[in-house]
Amino acid sequence: MQGRERGVRAHVRMLQPLFGLIAAVWLLRLILAEAGSPPWIVRLTSVSVAAAAALFLAVLLIHFRGFGGYPSVVMSAFLLTAWEELLIVAAVAAAVFTGTTNIYTAPEYSMTIPDPRHVKHIYGHLTYGVGLGTLAGAAMGSLLLWLLRSLFPRQPSESSE
Repeated sequence: MQGRERGVRAHVRMLQPLFGLIAAVWLLRLILAEAGSPPWIVRLTSVSVAAAAALFLAVLLIHFRGFGGYPSVVMSAFLLTAWEELLIVAAVAAAVFTGTTNIYTAPEYSMTIPDPRHVKHIYGHLTYGVGLGTLAGAAMGSLLLWLLRSLFPRQPSESSE
């Protein structure tokens, strides 16, 4: 059984721990970079990887809790990607406002045209980052949900509150 589709609030409630996971990795990355950790360790703490893992977990929740269907996957992909990109934009904006450099504005991590205010960088995250991240996440999440439904079909008597 597919379960009924739910609104944005229900999705946000379901995704709260996953938002926390992404934020924790974001903060850890900032701290590791400021502490002077080796670059390979900083690269391991990827917010993009954390967001992808969060979407994977969200799809598992959607399927096994009977939370919804493919529209719920798309909504989850959008919300998680938007959160990821907003955190990155916040770090870039903080660096611009304080006149400092952080992991998100350092030239070796920030692949943008030289722009001291990082306007293009921020714009890219809020447009291409959210848009392409949502599309890719929705596609992969929908494929995963389809596989889960094929391998572990829910019984008609199973329903979700």
